[in-house]
Order: sequence, then structure tokens, then C-alpha cells
Amino acid sequence: MEILAGDTRVLVDDEGYLIEPGDWSEPVAEALAQSEGLALQDDHWVVIRFMRAFFDEHQVAPDARFTIRHLADQGMGAKARARLFELFPYGYVKQACKVAGMRRPRGWSTG
Repeated sequence: MEILAGDTRVLVDDEGYLIEPGDWSEPVAEALAQSEGLALQDDHWVVIRFMRAFFDEHQVAPDARFTIRHLADQGMGAKARARLFELFPYGYVKQACKVAGMRRPRGWSTG
């Protein structure tokens, strides 16, 4: 399958996750978010950019715990976990990982 992000076509699997995380860009994130019914706002981008930086450094998607800790460090404190799931109401793996261009994570905690 493919999605169209501006003039660029990128391959996704049957569930809509990027086949190759290196194909990710901000326009791709916008297209993936739209497919999930999300309108990206500043807090979404805080999560997405953290996830991309973590992926670039470690070559794996960050577990939700790391993302929640990052949000807490950004001033959300104890409300960070709830905020993550407000931003991505269908779940960390289903939406946040997909929009951030991760391959579909297998069998780990969603928070």
C-alpha cells in the first residue's frame, strides 16, 4: 500500500505503518495523522519529534514510558500520561508510533 504526502508516495503496511522509517518526514506525519483522524497541534509535535530523535539515536521506537517521562520533563508533570492518551486517543502504538513513522512495535508496553 502507499500513502501520498505532498508529491511523495511512501509505502505502508496493511495497518498503515511505514515500511521504512527512513521515509518519514513532517508531511508524511501529517498524511499519517490525517488517516488516523488527527489534526496535529504543538503537543503532538513534541511527542513526534521526541520519538523521532529517540529512534535516530537508538534505532528502535521508544517505549511509552520514555515518551511519558519526556512529556513530564516538558512541564506536564503528573498529567503527562493522561495527556499522551488525549493526544493519541486510540493508543500509543496505534497512533503515536504510526504518525512518528515507526514500524509497528511488537509486544511491548503501551504505557
